[in-house]
Amino acid sequence: MRTDLLTDPVEGLDEALDAVDAFDQALVAGLLRPQPAQAAGLAALAGAVAGTPLASLVAEAADKAAAGAAGEDHLVALAAARTALMGAVHDALTDRVADVTGRPRAERSTPETDTTAAGGDTPGANVLAAARAWLCDLARAGWHGIDHDLVAGAAPVVSAMLPDTRLRRQATLLDGFAAELAASCPGATLDHVPVRRWADLWTRALLLTLPGATPAPTPSTVTGRLLPLGVDVQEHATAVQAQVHAVLEPSDGTPPRLVRAAVSAPKPDTVVGAGLWQLLRPRMSLLGAAGEGRAMELDAMPVTAEGDLVWDGERARPGEPADAFATARVVLSAATDPVTTPLDRHPARIAVPVLLEGYGAEHEEDGTLTFTVAGHRLAVDTDRVPAAGPLTPEAVATSGACLGLLRWDAGEFLLQPLAVETTVRKKTVAVHAGAWAGGTTDKLGVRAEKAATDSVTVLRERAGKLLRA
Repeated sequence: MRTDLLTDPVEGLDEALDAVDAFDQALVAGLLRPQPAQAAGLAALAGAVAGTPLASLVAEAADKAAAGAAGEDHLVALAAARTALMGAVHDALTDRVADVTGRPRAERSTPETDTTAAGGDTPGANVLAAARAWLCDLARAGWHGIDHDLVAGAAPVVSAMLPDTRLRRQATLLDGFAAELAASCPGATLDHVPVRRWADLWTRALLLTLPGATPAPTPSTVTGRLLPLGVDVQEHATAVQAQVHAVLEPSDGTPPRLVRAAVSAPKPDTVVGAGLWQLLRPRMSLLGAAGEGRAMELDAMPVTAEGDLVWDGERARPGEPADAFATARVVLSAATDPVTTPLDRHPARIAVPVLLEGYGAEHEEDGTLTFTVAGHRLAVDTDRVPAAGPLTPEAVATSGACLGLLRWDAGEFLLQPLAVETTVRKKTVAVHAGAWAGGTTDKLGVRAEKAATDSVTVLRERAGKLLRA
């Protein structure tokens, strides 16, 4: 890896993010009665896309918004401009990551136009229009202007979306966004506003309500050997997701490629740690293979153009043992990175599997763990190490090799550990974040799963009594 490139400046990056930040600040006070500082932020966004096909639309939208007269179309244009800038940042950073890893770059292709999107039979057209209206009201009120009555306007929209599986993505996003806002009401009393995050959620939610924004995927199929690299666990109070990162070796002899397979489940807030696997394990057999360090043989498994496997357990069977570090050392450098869909082009989406070896580890004064590789420093995000596995920040700090995800956050590249090789009693031992995914005999893991089993049993009994009543 060319770790020296991770700290080199990326041309145009700061300017693009400054324009995004200026617009985001305009949303804090709202666009109903903009002040001069907000007008300047809107002008900065328009100026940043002046040389693009969006130029005239965004310039008009910025002028209308600065005058307090922005309509729905104008707010959509501003959201599109912000998304385009974040997409440009994403592309610049992924190009830099490709230079760092030296792997083959993904070929970006122009998506086919959804010819049915403009028609009157667009799924949920009315409810999507209602969602757009609510989001526009949010932008006018601003984050300091939110109250419970305004936020509650999302509830009927979400309820109308949920029965339609084609709108489940938008419904989940709106529901989560509204819940965050409700927990922060009234906005006038907020000491701290998550400016970038709420602007991200608002922008994405608004664009996903447009006709044709989420066309039905048309996956192809792949046959070959799947070699798991690691498991990324993302946990919230009411939901959990595990995403397996892997290398696919196609049986047709084409180059290996990086793919992902994700599974998610709702959860009660009392199920934490290793108990999460009880919710996820029955839904995807790949978790067992990843936990056991075993490959899987795929037969015509659906996969999207973005490298996401649409997991079908009937099309997979367990293969031979496959050590993730051996896979990384032998195959990872030749694997092709996946592409990213236009609306998903955002720096927060960057999660690139990499292998680091021969580094030194030390803690900074603020407690941050840093790896020094070939004289260059790389921060390690140990906060992302899940409690649902045996990997610990201490094991990461004493490791000699680390398999992880290269991410970008708060203006710098970070490494999220998925697995490490460390020395225990003079022997090299691999410790994986997802080692308990398929079950475990580890004392800590067994104890945690038993506690989760007891919690789930009690909750099921209570739910059964409520249903019978």
